Amino acid sequence: MSVNIGISETDRKEIADGLSKLLADTYTLYLKTHNFHWNVTGPMFQTLHLLFETQYTEMAMAVDLIAERIRALGFPAPGTYSDYSRLSSIEETSGVPKAEEMIKLLVEGQEAVTRTARSIFPVVDKAADEPTADLLTQRMQLHEKNAWMLRSLLES
Repeated sequence: MSVNIGISETDRKEIADGLSKLLADTYTLYLKTHNFHWNVTGPMFQTLHLLFETQYTEMAMAVDLIAERIRALGFPAPGTYSDYSRLSSIEETSGVPKAEEMIKLLVEGQEAVTRTARSIFPVVDKAADEPTADLLTQRMQLHEKNAWMLRSLLES
């Protein structure tokens, strides 16, 4: 059955494509954050272990919201590592970096997700797609806050 929600198929496709990139970035950052949660060591272990857990847990919930919005727009959500690797702007991290490098990499990841979310707004605004705009605004607020909190840990 066709989707008739007041947004053209062309705009829905463009929005879904943007959301697919957001989903890939979010999932990639989730995986990186979870990895760092498992492998962080050093004097800030407890603080970082708990902070990383808070952040990856929130992203685990977010990927579902993003994927469901893609589905509501009438398109399949990407769901494989190869999809995410192709769509994500976030690079995988090899090995186990030191705690301070983990923080820097996660700041970069949080900022990348924010940029990806922001890049979708022109078509969302043009299509008057308020549900997607709301989702993007919430994601940007959270990732900007996470980046700020992580950056604050690097200040002396």
